[in-house]
Amino acid sequence: MRVDKFLWCIRVYKTRSLAASQCKLEKVWMNGDHVKASREVKIGDVLTVRKGPILFSYKALAFPRARLGAKLVPAHAQDVTAAEELAKLEMIRMQFRLDRRKGLGRPTKKERRELDDYTDFDFEDEWMNEGGTSDE
Repeated sequence: MRVDKFLWCIRVYKTRSLAASQCKLEKVWMNGDHVKASREVKIGDVLTVRKGPILFSYKALAFPRARLGAKLVPAHAQDVTAAEELAKLEMIRMQFRLDRRKGLGRPTKKERRELDDYTDFDFEDEWMNEGGTSDE
């Protein structure tokens, strides 16, 4: 099976053309060497993929017939990413969580609920109680 097709099938990349372009940009290695998208993958090969600063590694266990559901991926590819890379990924995730100051950017679900509770005021009922009519 081709490298680009395998990476697409095991859901590493969203599209096969994206997987092929990443191979062309030399962001995919097989057993330590850069590979072209057309290179054949064999069972037992280790594919390493650079996504941002993180190097993810996958060992080919079997070849799927088509793109897999997320639950079926472990039967075809084993994630053998190094512990240092996973720690680096967790540090990046924590940094993004800590960098966002309250009130900046899009509100979280909790903040949205608090805003809704704070602004939950029915203007029409208040206006009707002051003697106005709804036909005006």
